[in-house]
Order: sequence, then structure tokens, then C-alpha cells
Amino acid sequence: MPLSEEEARLLEQLERSLAAEDPEFASALRGSKITEHYRRIAALSGLGTAVGIVLLILGAVYSLTWLGVLGFLAMVAGVYGLLQPWRLGVLPGQSEPVRKPAPQPKRVSFVQRMEQRWQDRKDEGPF
Repeated sequence: MPLSEEEARLLEQLERSLAAEDPEFASALRGSKITEHYRRIAALSGLGTAVGIVLLILGAVYSLTWLGVLGFLAMVAGVYGLLQPWRLGVLPGQSEPVRKPAPQPKRVSFVQRMEQRWQDRKDEGPF
């Protein structure tokens, strides 16, 4: 049932007052463009995966190798697209991607590693 003109006007007025009072909360309620983008990618990827499965089965049934390979590639691309939001940290309920800083590996030169091994052997003794 559609809203009447008065109800639509009141709703718009409430939205404007909410946006004026707390813009952060209002933007969280509206949703994020990033989340929308990845939702669209996930939907297309799911469709691509399903089409890939169908093509793979048809290629096997009709003994068309090229069709089976095409279906397999479509499946791989679809699954890759489905995994992107998870890999980037855009999960349901998050408005912005979470980027975890990669741990910096401790850089030790080859010479330092060899010196450490030599020192460990000297400390252990002859047996």
C-alpha cells in the first residue's frame, strides 16, 4: 500500500531533520556505496557461477570440451568474485572495508643467519 502525500511529506521531513541532527547516523542508515557495489558484484558472481555449472554439465553431456572449459572458467571467475568482499573485509553489517595492516617481517640478512647458526653450534659444544 503506497504512502499518501501527507505521509510521504512527513517521512521526508523526518529524514531531513535526522540528517541535520546526526549526519553520521543518517548515512549509516542509508547504507554505503561500497556495500552496494559488493552486493551487486556478489549477485553477478553467483549468477556467473550458476551459468558456469550449467555450461560445464552441458559440455560433459554433449562431449563438447570447449563448452566444459568455458563453464569451468565461468565458475572460477564467479567464485573469485564471491570471495572478493570476504578477502577485502567488506562483510554484512560493515559500512567501510576493514584493512588489517600486514605484519612486517623481521629482515635478517643471510650473513646474520649464518652467524647465528655458527654461534648456536659453538654454544652447544662438540656433542
